[in-house]
Amino acid sequence: MAAEQISAGEALALAAQAGIHRLPLPTPFLVGRVNCYLIEDEPLTLIDTGPNSGKALDELELALAARGHRIEDLELIVITHQHMDHIGLLDILVRRSGAEVAALDLLAPYLAAFAESMEGDDRFAEALMLTHGVPPDIVVALRAISSAFRAWGSSGQVTKPLGDGDLLALGDRTLRVLHRPGHSPSDTVFFDEQRGILLAGDHLIAHISSNPFVSRPLGADPDVERPQALLTYMESMRATRELPSVLALPGHGDPILDHRTLIDQRFAMHSRRARKMLKLLRDRPSTAYELARAMWGNAAVTQAYLTLSEVLGHMDILVRDGLVRERTSDGVVRFEPMAGAG
Repeated sequence: MAAEQISAGEALALAAQAGIHRLPLPTPFLVGRVNCYLIEDEPLTLIDTGPNSGKALDELELALAARGHRIEDLELIVITHQHMDHIGLLDILVRRSGAEVAALDLLAPYLAAFAESMEGDDRFAEALMLTHGVPPDIVVALRAISSAFRAWGSSGQVTKPLGDGDLLALGDRTLRVLHRPGHSPSDTVFFDEQRGILLAGDHLIAHISSNPFVSRPLGADPDVERPQALLTYMESMRATRELPSVLALPGHGDPILDHRTLIDQRFAMHSRRARKMLKLLRDRPSTAYELARAMWGNAAVTQAYLTLSEVLGHMDILVRDGLVRERTSDGVVRFEPMAGAG
């Protein structure tokens, strides 16, 4: 049966035959439930943990019990990236199970000092928003919200640091560790080359585009130069497109049965969005925040950092292509089209 002809339920059944079981847990975030995956192998392995909430913990315990397991049975927890809906229960699960923790080596210091890491991220985000035109009162409000949200996350000690290209050996399978930054600096996917199954985290999601957040690079000072998150993400997707995957299991939503077509669709979408933003610059130079307001209205206020990241990513495409330049005046960056662009 060709992968593109099977349903999501049938795809999950195929994953289950390979010993991989999806455990969707509730989150407080707009993205909805997060997919954790139980791999019934030696050691008994959980991919990601869900957020730090009693509801998520209760549902995880029920999901494990349905498979005949307890939290105390977990022997290995694998983390795909640094976002709170994927790491929040880490400390609780490790204390109850004694499980080892495997994650990208670059992520280990971040998780070990989670509160300090989040503070550095918030300082970086605050400076970025002010530089790109977000009003100070909105920045202050978002800073307070971010501080409150930290309770959904967790610190943790990585006991099995993994490098890009390493092999993570379980009893009945070997997973290739592949660093795929873009959505976050730490995004890591795990590829079962024998079965063609990709544990994709948030690197690829079928029903929504994985947002390339402009994030402080791992280990960098908060005043570091802004990374080009979307360009980095597109390069990561190009690498993933070459994998001979037959089934990708994402961090949210349904399985992905044709990752190459999905990635091609993402490239086309980003090209369209960049062109749309270029047209918005015809009237006058604009800040990234002004472009976000023009694109998404009030969502650019309530989700200022998300929409700002989207705009900056597409400005990076246009600057790379020689269609736009950025100018800084009084500490605020504005973008303007090059002569003849658009």
